[in-house]
Amino acid sequence: MSATSDAPVPPKITSLRPVPMLIFGSRWLQLPLYVGLIIAQGVYVVLFIKELWHLFAHAFDFSEQQIMLAVLGLIDVVMISNLLVMVIVGGYETFVSRLNLQGHPDEPEWLSHVNASVLKIKLAMAIIGISSIHLLRTFIEAGALTSGKTTYTETGVMWQTIIHTVFILSAIGIALVDKLSNASIEGAKQSTAH
Repeated sequence: MSATSDAPVPPKITSLRPVPMLIFGSRWLQLPLYVGLIIAQGVYVVLFIKELWHLFAHAFDFSEQQIMLAVLGLIDVVMISNLLVMVIVGGYETFVSRLNLQGHPDEPEWLSHVNASVLKIKLAMAIIGISSIHLLRTFIEAGALTSGKTTYTETGVMWQTIIHTVFILSAIGIALVDKLSNASIEGAKQSTAH
């Protein structure tokens, strides 16, 4: 038997009609959007360096609370940057084209099983993390509500807490719908296998 007969046969590409080819090719219109997000991430790198320099320059005259707020600001920038990476890499892989990173030592662990459903849940969790940092900063600064030395109001703190709770409930809803959807797909696969 020859070596060529053992090789897998590539799938036959059938010629598509012009309209389906146009529709399928339109996914490449998203490419400039992902490039724009990469540029936005560069802006966040500049913001991070600026905030880090500000923290370093005032390390000896900031109070512990001011240092904590500055560090939370840095964490916030990092979490938003992580969100951008998930959207750029996961969105491109899911909706535009494969990245073909198999075997690359830096391939993200989550990329091997990314799809639109997984991406939604990861994004929801990232948004909750970002919201948590903002809420923590609000709670730290809200300690000065009675002194009037803060820009926050009781109503503002209440609404921020409500919005954060809605984010959490939305993420739980997305995860529950995804779990039910996967269970019904598995059930259908098992019923057709029998």
